[in-house]
Amino acid sequence: MAERSFTPAYLALLHSGELKQRVEEAYRRLAHCELCPRACGVNRLEGQLGSCRTGALAIVASYHAHFGEEAPLVGYGGSGTIFFSNCNLRCVYCQNYDISQGEIGRPVEPTALAAMMLDLQEAGCHNINFVSPTHVVPQILAGVLIAAQAGLRLPLVYNTGGYDALETLALLDGVIDIYMPDMKYADAEIGRRYSGIPDYPERNQAAVLEMHRQVGDLVMDERGIALRGLLIRHLVLPGGLAGTREIMRFIAERVSRNSYVNVMDQYRPCYRASEFRELNRRITREEFEQAVRWAQEAGLHRLDHLVSRPRVWFLR
Repeated sequence: MAERSFTPAYLALLHSGELKQRVEEAYRRLAHCELCPRACGVNRLEGQLGSCRTGALAIVASYHAHFGEEAPLVGYGGSGTIFFSNCNLRCVYCQNYDISQGEIGRPVEPTALAAMMLDLQEAGCHNINFVSPTHVVPQILAGVLIAAQAGLRLPLVYNTGGYDALETLALLDGVIDIYMPDMKYADAEIGRRYSGIPDYPERNQAAVLEMHRQVGDLVMDERGIALRGLLIRHLVLPGGLAGTREIMRFIAERVSRNSYVNVMDQYRPCYRASEFRELNRRITREEFEQAVRWAQEAGLHRLDHLVSRPRVWFLR
């Protein structure tokens, strides 16, 4: 399927009027916010702030063509990333902590968000990649509505830490073309300790199953550029803390053996990781190679590490 013949999912909802209705419903939910599983219940329309520290306007840290994402997203024109400030997770090792925890960025109206999407399309990007979008779904939907009316025709990527509410994902059904969730932990206590949430595996697994139900396995055009589907990220942590083997089995047995999975080796101690002795080192080559073997033994065969970029090892 060629990119030029691809029709993004949201255009059907635009033409039927459903996309406008989704925007209205999403904004109603901001009055008692339960967009993510934290369910803070604050009235963000009135300026009250919950865990994500974001009110009625999305806060954008930056937007640009990004060439450091997975190969199917980058292609030759780059992935059109929009980085939203703040996050509904509190990962102590976050490599983008200045954005997720540092309160940088500027509030933007949906019209400005739409303009960013159209700028990225004009620049030749292959997709619009919403980074840390969970807490700003209403604002994203409003921006997509405006941008689609003005000619946006690129696939939309939902690039999330994976702590998403099913009710919010329902608002995105037929809007998002490519879901890219993290699967961070197999053990709830590990998620509580390192990301400040009590129920990550349960919520994450349910969300990934729903994402796959909506978009299926990753589909690419003849050039290897992603058009639609699920792309899962898993960051290997030192000492097996992420529960890699269990996560790979879940993906293979409950999601799909054809899942496209990026087994990621780039963990390094950042932010507050030095406060946790077990996190205060990089992973070893042996730890990463074991993670890849677990993925292969589970029956997964579309592994990003095999088809994209070379690795550089820093051993301790």
